[in-house]
Amino acid sequence: MNKAVNNKGTEDYTFYRDSAIQRFEIAFELMWKTVKLFLEKEGIICRSLRTCIRELFSAGFIQEKEARELLKMIDYRNMTVHTYNEETAEEIFRKLPLYVDLFKNTFVKLKN
Repeated sequence: MNKAVNNKGTEDYTFYRDSAIQRFEIAFELMWKTVKLFLEKEGIICRSLRTCIRELFSAGFIQEKEARELLKMIDYRNMTVHTYNEETAEEIFRKLPLYVDLFKNTFVKLKN
């Protein structure tokens, strides 16, 4: 992602930005489906993204701050899938480093 950030204003920038956003969408889907399966193994059934995040928090696997960020991430993911404009793309792109860390932290907690 550093290459895209360092190349803002070049013709390659939108390619790298949009590729990073697409990867975010894929990683997000993987994360929430992993959370859903994990919770099912714990005996907790959730059928929606938001319910899974709330259940993950309620069961004590993540902190409130992480739950709030994951819930916000759902909104960003929905923006990438259902609407597209340059301002939205830039806003989401700026959030990606935070979300990479959030993905990693969530998976570490599930693994432990």
